[in-house]
Amino acid sequence: MKLLIAYIQPEALTPVKQALFEKDIHKMSVTNALGCGQQKGYHESYRGADIEVNLLKKIRLEVAVNDEFVDATTATIIEAARTGNIGDGKIFVVDLVDCIRIRTGETGLDAIG
Repeated sequence: MKLLIAYIQPEALTPVKQALFEKDIHKMSVTNALGCGQQKGYHESYRGADIEVNLLKKIRLEVAVNDEFVDATTATIIEAARTGNIGDGKIFVVDLVDCIRIRTGETGLDAIG
């Protein structure tokens, strides 16, 4: 079992969700996040004051999958989120020790679905 944590641009969320749904991947968590990477932010002027904005809006997408779905899921996210520009995002693949479905008490592979 793996937990895929993807940081993507906010405008990429809808295409990524649609692409995942087409691959029958429906279970995910989505949260708003702030962060910076190679983009390093930008400067903007507000009421005459120069402001450095170095935390940019991102979307954090978490998907727990069984091992046989890792490659297909990551490829789908990459295909839907890639623009070729700096800031497209990153995907982290983390080992998932266990999963428990609260409703039924199922554990492991059965709980992920």
